[in-house]
Amino acid sequence: MQIKTQVKFLDRTNPPHIVTLILLAGFSAMVMNMFLPSLPNMTEHFATEYRLMQLSVSLYLAVSAIMQIIIGPISDNLGRRKVLLWGIALFLINTLGCIYATTAEVFLFFRMGQAVIAVAMVLSRSIIRDLHEQDQSASMIGYVTMGMAIVPMISPGFGGLLDEALGWKSVFWFFGVTGTLLFCLVYFDVGETARPSSKSLVEQFYEYPELLLSPRFWGYSLAAAFCSGSFFAYLGGAPFVGTEVFEMTPSKLGFFFGAPAAGYFIGNGVSGRFATTFGVNRLVLWGATINAIGTHISLLIFISGNGSPFTFFGMMTLVGLGNGLVIPNATAGLLSVRPHLAGTASGLGGAIMIGSGAALSALAGFVLTPETGAFPLLFIMCASGILALLAIGAVYYREMRLRLL
Repeated sequence: MQIKTQVKFLDRTNPPHIVTLILLAGFSAMVMNMFLPSLPNMTEHFATEYRLMQLSVSLYLAVSAIMQIIIGPISDNLGRRKVLLWGIALFLINTLGCIYATTAEVFLFFRMGQAVIAVAMVLSRSIIRDLHEQDQSASMIGYVTMGMAIVPMISPGFGGLLDEALGWKSVFWFFGVTGTLLFCLVYFDVGETARPSSKSLVEQFYEYPELLLSPRFWGYSLAAAFCSGSFFAYLGGAPFVGTEVFEMTPSKLGFFFGAPAAGYFIGNGVSGRFATTFGVNRLVLWGATINAIGTHISLLIFISGNGSPFTFFGMMTLVGLGNGLVIPNATAGLLSVRPHLAGTASGLGGAIMIGSGAALSALAGFVLTPETGAFPLLFIMCASGILALLAIGAVYYREMRLRLL
């Protein structure tokens, strides 16, 4: 049942304000990509190889995937508010570890610990699903992620400027200050939205098979995973392409790096406006198609010998646009397969998406060399885009079969 309680800001007896949900989702995105323009300087600081420092992306994503599997059932059992507060507090502790790390290995350990901030992304979606039905939740998720898209649009550029002015550690100090403010915001504005569960935590985990045996859950999850996989491969490879292929400075790379977020902003705006009109399946199909078109056009431009920062990063706006259509709608779809398991579904679906992204990000960082240029990255992104189309096609096929039964 949709809840229409009047929302009051900083009053946790009412549903959380949409600004709070946007900031929760946006903060998680910021932590993922704001430091990326600093990777070359961090490599120099720790006197190591780029491939090792690039693990700060792929290992972070891998641990984030594991965290999301755990976060869902825990929040279904213990409640959203309590898990959010503990997660942000643990993130702040690990941020200090990153700042004071003396070796690359120590830094990577605490960077993996920062992945606990996945609670912000997972539970902002779960809270929406607690309060709204499927198409309305897709619309709300679209508006939330449209607002949060501003963060990854500007954060790499801001991170690059901080790096050049104050060094790479200033980015992590910024994480600490803003994370503290977010903790205070959650404490005062987010009440409990989950329905009380009579099941133990162990019983919550035993409900995973109910989701894992659902073809529609897998279809939505894989559509989101492979479409976002193009973007995560970009996260792992674009810093290398920018610095080694195009010889860009951290601030210039940061400015160009946010290009997908512009498309993501528009895609989420379309999702927020039209999810209830066209339905989630159609918007996921359109988004997966746009994502695949963007990556293939970019590849063809490079094959023709005309690749440049403007064509490479410019075509990534289509990848962002496709993701802006796919992710909120596929998320609403997978959350609605079993509504009583919204938190578990959000965590498991997020784990599938982020886990796939971690693998593709690591692969992109591993295969790129000065000799190969951007080609391995573009091949990975194209393949991922095609798989996203096949996944949403499977959802259409499954629903057609169900209508015939």
